[in-house]
Amino acid sequence: MLTLALSTLRTRWVSFLGSFAALFLGTALIATTGQVLASTTGTPDRAPQRYAAAPVVVVPDGRITVHGRQGATRAPLAEPRGLAAGLAARFPGAVVDRVFPARLSGGPPAVGRPWSAARTAPQRITEGRAPAGSREIAVSTSARAAGAGAAVGDRVGVVTADGITRYTVVGVTTAGPQGTVFFSDARAATLSPRIDALALWQPAGRVRAALGDRADGARVLTGPDRALPDPTRAADDRARNDAATIAGIAGGFAAFVAAFVVSSTFAFAVSQRRREFALLRTVGATRRQVRRMVHAEAWCLAVVAAALGALAGPAATRPVLDRLIGLGAAPAWTVPSDSVVPSLVAFPTGVLVALLGAAAAARRAGRVTAAEALREAAVESRAMTPARWVLGAAALGTALTGMAVTAVGDPASAANNKTAMPNVMLLVAAAGLLAPVAVRPVTRLFAAPLERLRGATGTLVSASVRASARQTAMTAAPVLVTVGLAAALLGGAATGDSAKAAMRTEPVRADYLVLPDAGSDLDRQLVRRLEELPGVEVATAAPSSLYTLEGDTVLIRRPVEAVDPERLPAAVHVPLSAGSFADLDDHSVVASPTWGVGLGDRLRVWRADGSRATLTVVGLLSVDSPADAYTTRAHAFSALPTVAYVKLRAGTSPSAVEAALRTVTAGHNAHAVTRAAWASGLGTDGRPAARVGLLAVLAIILAYTTIALVNTVLMATADRAPERRALRLLGARRAQILRFVAAEALLVTGIGTVLAGATAAVALAGVWISLVRIAGPLGISLPWATVTAVAAGCALLAVLASAGAALLADRPARG
Repeated sequence: MLTLALSTLRTRWVSFLGSFAALFLGTALIATTGQVLASTTGTPDRAPQRYAAAPVVVVPDGRITVHGRQGATRAPLAEPRGLAAGLAARFPGAVVDRVFPARLSGGPPAVGRPWSAARTAPQRITEGRAPAGSREIAVSTSARAAGAGAAVGDRVGVVTADGITRYTVVGVTTAGPQGTVFFSDARAATLSPRIDALALWQPAGRVRAALGDRADGARVLTGPDRALPDPTRAADDRARNDAATIAGIAGGFAAFVAAFVVSSTFAFAVSQRRREFALLRTVGATRRQVRRMVHAEAWCLAVVAAALGALAGPAATRPVLDRLIGLGAAPAWTVPSDSVVPSLVAFPTGVLVALLGAAAAARRAGRVTAAEALREAAVESRAMTPARWVLGAAALGTALTGMAVTAVGDPASAANNKTAMPNVMLLVAAAGLLAPVAVRPVTRLFAAPLERLRGATGTLVSASVRASARQTAMTAAPVLVTVGLAAALLGGAATGDSAKAAMRTEPVRADYLVLPDAGSDLDRQLVRRLEELPGVEVATAAPSSLYTLEGDTVLIRRPVEAVDPERLPAAVHVPLSAGSFADLDDHSVVASPTWGVGLGDRLRVWRADGSRATLTVVGLLSVDSPADAYTTRAHAFSALPTVAYVKLRAGTSPSAVEAALRTVTAGHNAHAVTRAAWASGLGTDGRPAARVGLLAVLAIILAYTTIALVNTVLMATADRAPERRALRLLGARRAQILRFVAAEALLVTGIGTVLAGATAAVALAGVWISLVRIAGPLGISLPWATVTAVAAGCALLAVLASAGAALLADRPARG
């Protein structure tokens, strides 16, 4: 059987070219994504930046530790605690570092630090001198506004947590790990009394001995650990996780689409070779031998394609990482891994995908009987087998069950790619399995316009497609995958963005919102001036966190909004399922149902700075609440507001308020917008990693299905050569035959597009039902231009491939 399989591959290499390419690309992509995953997890942390020149750094323990039934559980603190005030006195010569919000008016994001801390990076003076007076500053080149800057001698406004103060620029420094405004040490201590770090130039052992056993809540950092306080640390960790998530999703889709393409190709090949298998049965081949031959073909194809893909995949790691880094979805310092494990995993995975894809085709080939196949007409006797019905119904039922469970149990996750993608893949698989049932009804939809074509082309095309429903479904499968997944994934993402925007905008009653520029918060001086404006109600919200101990074992960090409960209801509607927002005070909380608490419960929590408190639950939020919980400002500590809602009182002039808002926000690195303008901008600032991951998946789909579409069209066109020769004998001209081929390709593409539309409609309906429960009345968003372009591309590709194959196959023999 192996010899026969090799002979078959040599004589029918065109039929298996698409499967070979899909397996090669699939295995290569699995190896590449595995290598990207190994690179993101195996790359050492970035070298220290802020304290690169200091051999030892003492920082506060930025973790909260809670002892539960199974021992201590820890989590990072939302708001840092400073070092003990007397700790610096133990280390003469130490640099006392303070890091606090400070940004030039109109300048890029930056922080404030004492001048003595400049040596820790180090950052050196390039112009002027170091600041000495209380109204003098030095700025790093990265803290100055592009084009305008802040030259030595300029008087500039600096926005800190307290507000705007004018300073004289006396020096300019080299760029550091982030934009920095340097103050004199005394001025920095006034602006931020909290000590964030001590930088030392002495042996670490001596430092630890001086701290003692308890260490006063401090940690001693040396070597690579000095990178822990770096400003990019959190962003680097997010980027590392994003890259790993993208690699995992892309690898999973690569395996799925490769299996889909291989199974479709082998099923199509088996359908074309029924008489060949019947001849083998006639000369004595058993069903098992026929199945073994198909498996042997798949094995031979898979071993070569998977081996080449596993070897070639790692070569693409560096370009892929560069692209992810450029899109902000991977750390800039990631180094490609030289591990061979991804390739060793990719090879058997590729072989397994091929064997699984060919399994159904092998079973079908084994069922062919000599007498049945030899007397079989061109018209298929049965479009669906019982096994196909069962598998299709099972895939459809599983997908619908998954969507129902999401809608009932966790509707907010419906727009999450990790939740939606498995259901979409199951729906596409179900549509592919059940497609033969829909071929004849869908063909009748197109029959009327087709039959209006000149001559008998339309009648022949529709009759041909109806006569071979199973082959038509196989040929349309790549279109179904391409258009269906593109519409479902893009539409689901767009609908999810619309739902999130609706949840954020619907409760807002304010006429204007004051928002900080990127990288800033609203300073206290600005908030006071806003609250003093006549004719308006102003409410602010500051993000904070509370920690709860779940099951007395796991510490959970929960986001909360710190607000003034007397001011907020005038500007924002707070949807409650129980309780009263008016009862919120410094000793209570309004929580989401996800907290698993009831009205009146006494809840043990740890606040953002790690301090312990007991809060009473006075309200339970509805599922459509944009916030997870509300507390009073007493629990915000050093966190500044990130939004101010401005509601006009009756009779107040909007134009006067707009002018006042422009005046008040000037220089504070903040701006005021109308509610309508703010709402229209929502949904466009989603996480880049999610978009990159979605685009990566779509790129995989397009690459694979392009191969599959061309391959199946070539196979189908070559198989129909006798029909075209018969048409030539009946007097059909070459142009008429090409028109027949093109019309058939367009009809098959149209069938695939209709099936894709039905699949996407079911998927989007499931997303919509879930999101309506939390966001209220909502429309389904679909990027029609993109989906139409994908469908048109499939049609053009099918027409060109079929016409080209017909021209090549029907060339008259020379001589």
